[in-house]
Amino acid sequence: MLTIVILLIIGFFTAFIGSIAGIGGGTILVPSLLFMNHISESFNWATPQKIVGISLVVMVFTGLSSTISYLKSRRIDYKSGLIFLIGSLPGGVFGSWLNQFLNDDTFSLVFGLVMIGISLLFFFKKSGQPNSKTAESKLYIQRSITINGHSHYYAVPVIWGILLAFGVGILSGLFGIGGGSLMVPAMILLFGFPAHIATATSMFMIFFMSLFSSGTHIALGHVEWAYTLAFIPGAWVGGTVGAKLNQRMKSHTIEWVLRVILILIGIRLIWEGIG
Repeated sequence: MLTIVILLIIGFFTAFIGSIAGIGGGTILVPSLLFMNHISESFNWATPQKIVGISLVVMVFTGLSSTISYLKSRRIDYKSGLIFLIGSLPGGVFGSWLNQFLNDDTFSLVFGLVMIGISLLFFFKKSGQPNSKTAESKLYIQRSITINGHSHYYAVPVIWGILLAFGVGILSGLFGIGGGSLMVPAMILLFGFPAHIATATSMFMIFFMSLFSSGTHIALGHVEWAYTLAFIPGAWVGGTVGAKLNQRMKSHTIEWVLRVILILIGIRLIWEGIG
């Protein structure tokens, strides 16, 4: 019974924090279960492969509940999201297949280094607004949106967007992180997305990416359904509440939340991987 309560709590905070920052929650759920595996015999079943499988299934529900909330506020950039999905979906399936070759220590160390690397990206200058040549190019998707009376303009390079999303998809399936912790910084820093649009679009993508990637893990037998089902109620509520809170936050605050989360998780995992 205590194990189920712990899983419900982890599910809620995973989805709550993940939805606020647009990262899906895998960066919270995966290290949480790795930690529980080290301190409690009740979590002996939590191997890296099973943790990733569970994480991706849970993120299907996190992504769906968050997307429904963001849908009502019209902050999802569907056109850009679909372009990214062209690359991320096959990448996610490939990454899920690669996951079976990682051991515990390698998994924690590499995952931690990836998280630290992503957090450092926020110290680079953001991409500026698209210029006139970009605006005329058919290789770019031009977007404009108004949030709280402020107009935002940005452009997505189709080919580079697909290639980037493919790499993100591989890491998503490999580490069970949903891809948001990679795509949100990329959308904000490389393509000039407003933070609110980046997080909402990320959760829209995470729903579909997790749906495909989790299918691969299910086929490989990496999903412990008895434990997975315990996460879902908490994840659904957490995803809905997090999305609503996100809409009340400033863009700069969202970026700082994402940056701090990634650094703390990265340090924890690196320490675990080398310990």
